[in-house]
Amino acid sequence: MTPSARVQAAIEILDLVVKAARGKGAPADRILAEWFRGHRFAGSKDKRAIREHVYAVIRACGPVPASGRAAMLRRAETDPEIAALFDGSQYGPTPVSPREEPADGGIAPDWLEDRLIAADVTEEMAQSLLERAPLDLRVNNLKVTRDMVNIPVDKLFTAAPQGLRVPSGSQVESWDAYLAGEIEIQDSGSQLAALAVVAQPGETVIDLCAGAGGKTLALAAAMENSGTLLACDTDRGRLSRLPDRAGRAGVTIAQSLLLDPGHEAEALAEWHGKADAVLVDAPCSGTGTWRRNPEARWRLDPAELARLTQLQARLFALAATLVRPGGRVCYVTCSLLDEEGAKQVDAFLGAHPGWQSRDPGLPLGEKRGAGLRLDPYHHGTDGFFVALVTNAC
Repeated sequence: MTPSARVQAAIEILDLVVKAARGKGAPADRILAEWFRGHRFAGSKDKRAIREHVYAVIRACGPVPASGRAAMLRRAETDPEIAALFDGSQYGPTPVSPREEPADGGIAPDWLEDRLIAADVTEEMAQSLLERAPLDLRVNNLKVTRDMVNIPVDKLFTAAPQGLRVPSGSQVESWDAYLAGEIEIQDSGSQLAALAVVAQPGETVIDLCAGAGGKTLALAAAMENSGTLLACDTDRGRLSRLPDRAGRAGVTIAQSLLLDPGHEAEALAEWHGKADAVLVDAPCSGTGTWRRNPEARWRLDPAELARLTQLQARLFALAATLVRPGGRVCYVTCSLLDEEGAKQVDAFLGAHPGWQSRDPGLPLGEKRGAGLRLDPYHHGTDGFFVALVTNAC
């Protein structure tokens, strides 16, 4: 494909991304994968260039653009090489009309920028949310130590005790260490969130929103494969990935429990008052993960944020019923918004006498309300809010 044809292909994909964002459809990575499957003439270099165009353009636009072409024009304003490719050549984009308006720049839609400002997210912090994410690994200490793991690239230690940072684009899933279950792909901030649970060997720990089990595996390693570990989620597809991942990692204590949305308490009735710790990695806006999913900021609106905060509060309260006297709940969101972080903990503590906050004791993070906040600008991790509360009764 010519450079102009690659730009036109990216515009077509961006049209699909914009439509999906407005209709809460497929994420950009899935749209790209489906487009590539349907356009097999695109070679590996073409695919790489098109992917880079798409994500660079998404990062360059604040509000949802009117179209893929308007979005690409936004990038062309600051990149003369892209502007020159609107040349009308075969399979390329038509020349730019003087009447055409490029999409608006910025960090996010105006209402969401206001929420970030209210949460004391500085311009530098906000800009860092749209940079490319690094590639972090967690070393599985059930099988190998961080010092001894053998991988075929240069590595850096991160602040997470088992964390490594390797060059972006590394084909981790083809490495012997990955196939042997010695490493997992996991952001260092996510690793620290699991560390905040302070899971100990022999304990009973519940991962209430386990997803595909990334933090579940980290908890099992912290527990040294000793105790009871229950991984719960309402997403059958994601939760079904855990058994294979656990098998590869040598995790033997993880059990799975599929929950019915809105009826989680009934499914967990036998666990009430029995857990030493519960991790609530609650569904959230994902503002802290924009480096990986930049179009997520186009999918969020005030109504969806309100729905998420209500769900977070309900799951937080449910977690409190599952712990024994003296137990603890670790509340986590991958968000920088106070509605999903500090304000949630304040509301929980106000509604639950006898509970108190506790320092998560993490090596990174800035205090935010009763918890800690991590962000890419200050800490080099995805954005997270992490809080630990204990039941003193």
